Amino acid sequence: MANTPPVRPGTTSAYSVQAVISFTASLVAMGLGIAYLHTDAWERAFLALGLLYVVTSAFTLAKVVRDRQDEGRYSSRVDQARLDKLLAEHDPFRVDAP
Repeated sequence: MANTPPVRPGTTSAYSVQAVISFTASLVAMGLGIAYLHTDAWERAFLALGLLYVVTSAFTLAKVVRDRQDEGRYSSRVDQARLDKLLAEHDPFRVDAP
């Protein structure tokens, strides 16, 4: 009995494009909002730096989540391969003669 991995649905290109457009639109809107804010330049710079920090930390968080999912998937595949090998080598009717 061959063990097949579960089918994992992939994302479509439309979904990827929508995510990129949404991210770009939100980043541009926040940038324009900060640029046209009626405050001093140092306050706008502080808000822009905060926005940059939020964006970079969001990318880092997404990468960590993706890496943990990949790690779990690969380790379960290795464990399954080891179990399959043990079961394939096991013969319950074999008699070990001294």
